[in-house]
Amino acid sequence: MTTGYRMIARAHGGPEVIEREAFEVPPPGPGQVLIETEAVGLNFIDTYYRKGLYPTALPVALGAESVGRIIALGEGVSGFALGERVGATPHSGSYASHRLIPAEKAIRVPEEVAPDIAAAVMLKGLTACYLAEDTFPAQAGQVALVHSAAGGVGSLLVPWLLDKGVTVIAHSGSAEKAAQIHTEHSLFCNFNELPEKVRTITKGAMCHVVYDGVGAASWSASLACLRPRGLMASYGNASGAVPPISLLDLMRGGSLYVTRPTVSDYMATPEALAASAKKLFDRIGRGVLKPRIGQTFKLEDAAQAHRALESRATTGSTVLIP
Repeated sequence: MTTGYRMIARAHGGPEVIEREAFEVPPPGPGQVLIETEAVGLNFIDTYYRKGLYPTALPVALGAESVGRIIALGEGVSGFALGERVGATPHSGSYASHRLIPAEKAIRVPEEVAPDIAAAVMLKGLTACYLAEDTFPAQAGQVALVHSAAGGVGSLLVPWLLDKGVTVIAHSGSAEKAAQIHTEHSLFCNFNELPEKVRTITKGAMCHVVYDGVGAASWSASLACLRPRGLMASYGNASGAVPPISLLDLMRGGSLYVTRPTVSDYMATPEALAASAKKLFDRIGRGVLKPRIGQTFKLEDAAQAHRALESRATTGSTVLIP
């Protein structure tokens, strides 16, 4: 038996609850593949599970995405080969040296895409895909506001939308981050100043859609940046959970729409997952997306990585290496 290790949380709380645990690597069961991890992607959703914002049983098996080579195939698995590089995005257990995943959830990674790049974009890239292509099928000439534009999802969503001909207003948490965004309108300002700046840029028309992964701190400003019948896509809670929504506020804002999408609903079938992955790797191959790994940590230093992420000290994507 091979001995591996994983990073878990035996209690909900701050980064200090993360600890290393050794385990005996089991063989894959029917319909499963066993991968030896090459790289793990860090995501804000990891902190939600660690803190208990998203309920889950203890101990918490941390991590939502990883990439590695297949080292064993379970009974009944077809279409995959030993040594093939795959990624996976189920919301548990990626902070590990080895990982069992259902074959139907495995995502083929082209050999020309390095494992750290694939891990850096797997969940974030699929999120950018469904936001731009499905949640609000953005079209050329429309206007979108993207919060945390220099972050993991934002840094992929902005060029994805630009490639579709969308006018993107990017908003970041610092002047330094705003300077990294390659779009005509890259802003750094307080949230209460944002609607007026958007009004000036759009000559009063405002936005067709706001993509908001910030949550509580940006909520009111995001609604104020929408035009009548605009869509608020709230896909994250980096600053805390969004407060209760008043339907009258949506009416007063101009018959606004609000949605809270999740990747699991948009990638619910192997076919949907494969189609979205194809779109993602196509854009990487064409150079539309140029994933930038802003920082790398050892997997055993996951607590340090969480601290950096929650203090908004990271840019681009963060990767953990076993």
